[in-house]
Amino acid sequence: MKSIHVLHTGERIPVGKIICVGRNYREHAREMKSEVGEDPILFIKPSTAIIQSGDEIVMPPFSRELHHEVEFVILIGREGKNIPPESAYEYVFGYGVGLDMTLRDVQRESKKLGLPWSVAKGFDTSAPISDIVPKDRMGPPQNVSFSLTVNGQLRQRGTTRDMVFGIDVLLSYISKVFTLERGDVIFTGTPEGVATVKPGDTLTAQLEELVTLTCSVR
Repeated sequence: MKSIHVLHTGERIPVGKIICVGRNYREHAREMKSEVGEDPILFIKPSTAIIQSGDEIVMPPFSRELHHEVEFVILIGREGKNIPPESAYEYVFGYGVGLDMTLRDVQRESKKLGLPWSVAKGFDTSAPISDIVPKDRMGPPQNVSFSLTVNGQLRQRGTTRDMVFGIDVLLSYISKVFTLERGDVIFTGTPEGVATVKPGDTLTAQLEELVTLTCSVR
């Protein structure tokens, strides 16, 4: 079973579900020529998609267009169902930064045919995740910055204040659909600037000065 390392404590927490939010930054939705919905758009990756800093992102042979999407990540600390927004943070264990790696050509074809995105989004190594910062070590998460460089060049930068649906709204909405359990991971959406990566590239994602995630592509 995959697990995530916790900074400062050394604890490892087994991962359950990976719940991802689509189109949660307006500029990203615009660059993808998509509309922002009235409710969050959700999809799921399997826990087998997880890799950690220092691991390799493996591009499958059935795709020729691999894109990066850097995201603010939430780790759930305890079970919750139908969580009210005002209580949402009580269910958070901590935060990190992740990459929602996407086979864009596969996703594009799936959209055209009206098929699910599971292959494009859930392939092995598609969910690199950093170590987790316990929530009491980070402070309020409503205005936190994160970024991604590829081979040392800045590709994406975002702040949680620019989310269409804030963290409290997301957790409340998601918990109405899926019971949240300790070890569940939520990818909260990506800002604009998604682009192609190729074998040999090095991706470095950072959550302020708190934690860094570095992976290479092969």
